[in-house]
Amino acid sequence: MSSLFDKTAAKKPTNVSLNSDLLAKARAENINISATLEQALLEKLKQNAREKWLSQNQAAIKSMNKFTQKHGLFSDEHRVL
Repeated sequence: MSSLFDKTAAKKPTNVSLNSDLLAKARAENINISATLEQALLEKLKQNAREKWLSQNQAAIKSMNKFTQKHGLFSDEHRVL
């Protein structure tokens, strides 16, 4: 998968609104808020990309599954059971 973002891009200060209790507890645990948010955003971008790919390829996946059910896998003759 190609990179979803430029890892070398400069950091940019940003204001976000967070639940004050959640923020206090995260700070008490010395959790790096910026790094945690970046990781959460990356995971969300990956999830969105997966969902988009599945949506765009749904017809091809369905077609290949039908073909496989009817004809089996190309490698079936080489399988050792």
